[in-house]
Amino acid sequence: MIADTTLITLNKGRDAHLARLLEGVARGPHPQACVIVEMGPEPAPLPDYGFPIRRIVLDSPGLPLARARNAGRRAAETGRLVFLDVDCIPSADLVPRLSADLAEAEGLICCEIRYLPAGAVTDGWTEAGLRAAGHPHPVRRFPEQGLARSDNPGLFWSLAFGVRATTFDRLGGFDEGFDGYGAEDTDLAFRADALGIPVLFSAGGQAFHQHHVACDPPLQHFADIVRNAQRFRARHGIWPMDGWLDAFAERGLIDTQWRDDLVVLRQPGADEIAATRLPADRPF
Repeated sequence: MIADTTLITLNKGRDAHLARLLEGVARGPHPQACVIVEMGPEPAPLPDYGFPIRRIVLDSPGLPLARARNAGRRAAETGRLVFLDVDCIPSADLVPRLSADLAEAEGLICCEIRYLPAGAVTDGWTEAGLRAAGHPHPVRRFPEQGLARSDNPGLFWSLAFGVRATTFDRLGGFDEGFDGYGAEDTDLAFRADALGIPVLFSAGGQAFHQHHVACDPPLQHFADIVRNAQRFRARHGIWPMDGWLDAFAERGLIDTQWRDDLVVLRQPGADEIAATRLPADRPF
């Protein structure tokens, strides 16, 4: 058992992915506790994975990601927190490595994500097989050993990271004014950077991101992204998610001069959303 460490994940209808995540946790030294925040209705009971699991039910519309992560932190009683997206299967050393990193350094500590194509995870999966099938994201580079500081807080992604509970509380957690999908994690990292709390990349531990239906750009989250981008800019003076906003403007959903004044012209239609779905063999 990894003492003084809680793993926190969020779930909304991804029960099969959650099961794989918990399988992965069970294969390595497990954390002192695991908290699952269910953003949907009361779920079916879980099997015994060999470590303590606590479930919190929010049963909220949409994806209240900031609120759910804060609820997970409140349920944790340990000094070190590991947040892991429900789509991610942890390597056996992910929890112990991030916990050890947190003992050494204060910061938002990220491990590498490897993105899996459809069909990569089957019964009898192995970590070696997932590592071979997974694709690292090209914009994030991780050190060969130790920790490396990133000068770009925008490269903090909340898919898999560790943070001390005292640091999380010092930041006030995630801002629940970011409702739904987009920018809540970037906001946390920018607020951390303003306080001198770094984003650190760890050489150890990997998270294998299980494939699911995705869109590029994510038109299914259009309203959330626009609203959260406006909130972010009002606080930090710059626009987040600018690539997505450019893509929205190209489709005539927002005004092309959105950097001066973000005006919504129309909502995306169901056919438009369907047309942006990524093929199954594309990991991101």
